[in-house]
Amino acid sequence: MAEIHPDVEAAYEDVRNDKTATTWLILQYAPPAEGKTNSDRLVVHATGEGGLSEFVSHLKPDQPAFGYVRLTVGNDEMSRRAKFILVAWCGPDVTTMRRAKLSVHIAAVKSVLKSFGVEIPASDPADLAESTVLTKVQRAMGANYDRQASSY
Repeated sequence: MAEIHPDVEAAYEDVRNDKTATTWLILQYAPPAEGKTNSDRLVVHATGEGGLSEFVSHLKPDQPAFGYVRLTVGNDEMSRRAKFILVAWCGPDVTTMRRAKLSVHIAAVKSVLKSFGVEIPASDPADLAESTVLTKVQRAMGANYDRQASSY
């Protein structure tokens, strides 16, 4: 089971807080202790205010990570809402052993990053293209009055 560093809770609350500018966080595995090859301890690797594209720029092909991102979505100013996504990042160069542990460790991550509307597994930055992510979030929201009415 993954160990979650206590600072993760504070970073999570910062992203969730509408009064702060922080819009995302990334959790990565801490460096292993001396004499060990891997660590199962997840720590806050980075946080930021720049939105989804900035978040994606911090993901590395050889480093697995979990991310939490706040997006503002809506059809007009009156319907704009904060929505949250959970990202399980497993880049193409992540080792086989670490890949296997990600599916188990996400349960520990979800015990801290509890509130999200969409979970997105990603292995390529294209999986996190803004248009793709926004479509997934809008579908999860239910009714979308932005689409044109279909004719019968």
